[in-house]
Amino acid sequence: MSLERELQKRSNSQCELCSSPEHLKVYQVLPTQKGGLDESLMACSTCINQIENPETTDANHWRCLNDSMWSEHKAVQVVAWRMLSRLRAEGWPQDLLDMMYLDEETIEWAKATGEGEDEADQVVHRDVNGVVLETGDSVVLIKDLKVKGSSMVAKQGTAVRNIRLDRENENYIEGKVGPTQIVIITEYVKKI
Repeated sequence: MSLERELQKRSNSQCELCSSPEHLKVYQVLPTQKGGLDESLMACSTCINQIENPETTDANHWRCLNDSMWSEHKAVQVVAWRMLSRLRAEGWPQDLLDMMYLDEETIEWAKATGEGEDEADQVVHRDVNGVVLETGDSVVLIKDLKVKGSSMVAKQGTAVRNIRLDRENENYIEGKVGPTQIVIITEYVKKI
């Protein structure tokens, strides 16, 4: 069975966040480990647009999280926590966050994108041109890089997809070059 079919069955052909039956798509919750059903949810285009474009967020739309935050599915819990964290200045989302319980692994996944941190405390990763990098972005190497601890050289022009950000250091990202997971310094990459 395809991922989309499994999610439609699980969600009863409704958005797992706001229950809308309109314009549904599979939404993969980043950062992913394996992908698939456990790291995805069925969401409407309105929810996806507001998740991906914070400036378009309509706080009243997200009152639906009062129900969906109790979902048994971790991907739904993570997105609910992230959106409530983003909106906590409204007042009511903070009350819901105070009621919400996530196990350690799920809260770590929810915090992996930096959502919920004060802007002053957030580590911002930028490429060589100053463009902000996000988890899941694709970058290209701008010079040949020798990989420490191996004889491998990552060639200039190599695309690195689905990067992960180092939450401690704004100069480091992680990505796969071929089969090898490596740490890359942000000054040697350009966002695609």
